[in-house]
Amino acid sequence: MDQPKSAHPLQGVTNFRDVGKTVNCFLGRRLVREGVLFRSARPDDATPHDEAFLRDDLRLKTVIDLRSQTEIRQQAAKTQPGTGSTTSFINSLVFAPQLRRIEGFDYHEIGVTGRSFERHLLSKLAWWSFFKVIFLAIIGLRLRASRIIVNEVMAPIGLLGVSTVSLDCSGAQVRDALLLLSSPRSLPILIHCLLCALALMALRVPTPAIEHDYSMSDAALIVDFEQRLADIRETRFPDEWARTAKNMVPGVKAHLADKYGGIDGYLDSIGFGEEDRIKLSEALLY
Repeated sequence: MDQPKSAHPLQGVTNFRDVGKTVNCFLGRRLVREGVLFRSARPDDATPHDEAFLRDDLRLKTVIDLRSQTEIRQQAAKTQPGTGSTTSFINSLVFAPQLRRIEGFDYHEIGVTGRSFERHLLSKLAWWSFFKVIFLAIIGLRLRASRIIVNEVMAPIGLLGVSTVSLDCSGAQVRDALLLLSSPRSLPILIHCLLCALALMALRVPTPAIEHDYSMSDAALIVDFEQRLADIRETRFPDEWARTAKNMVPGVKAHLADKYGGIDGYLDSIGFGEEDRIKLSEALLY
C-alpha cells in the first residue's frame, strides 16, 4: 500500500501524523484506529491555523506532555519577552514561566523524565560532580548543572539507554499515560515518541511497523533541524541526538524482554494489567 501523504498541513507543529494511518498504510491492512491517535513534536508553537485544524477538523481532546517540569520551565522561559535579561532571569527563579496552551484541549503533564529519573541520574555521578550539580541548581544555574549530567551520565548511555532508564524509573507516569490512551473520553489524543512506541508494542503492532513510524520523524523534523541542533548543543548533548536512534525500537523491546520478560511483564510491573490492556485494545484497535 502507498505511504500516506501529509494530510495534516500544520504550520508550526512539526512531526505531526495520524499513527493509525501510518501503521495501516505500512502494513497494508487496517489494524490501528485512524483519527484517534496522533503524534507530534511539541505543540507549543502552534499557529492559529494549526489550533483551528486540531480543534475543529480533528476534534482533538487531549494532549499528553511527557516533559519534566524542568524541561517545561526551560522551554517556557525561551518564549518569554526579554529572555536573557537579568530581570527575566530573576523572574524565572521566582515565578515559573508558563507555556502557551491551546484553548479547549485537556493537557496532562506526565513527566517520564521526572524526579525518579533525575534521582537515578544523580546517583550515577561521582561525588564531586554530584555536589557541584546540587550547588549549581540551588543558585539557579540549571543549564550548567544539566550539562554535567549530560556529559557524565546521559551521553555515555545514548538515546536508547536514556529511554530504557526512563521506562524503568517512571512506571507510575507511564501507567497514567496509558490509562489516558485507554479512555474513550480522552480521544482523539496527541502523544509523543517513546509513549507512542510503547503503546504500539502493547497493542501487538508488528515491530517493523513501529520502527517505520518512529523513523519517519527524521524527515518530518528536517524543517527545524538547525534549531533543534542548536538546542541540543546548548545542553551538550551529542549531535546525533538530533536524529532518531536506529536501534531504538528493537533495543527497547530487548530491554523489556531481558528485565521483565516482555512487554506484558513490564506493564504488569507498573500496574497496567490485563484488563487495562484489553481496554487499550478496544480503544485503539479495529
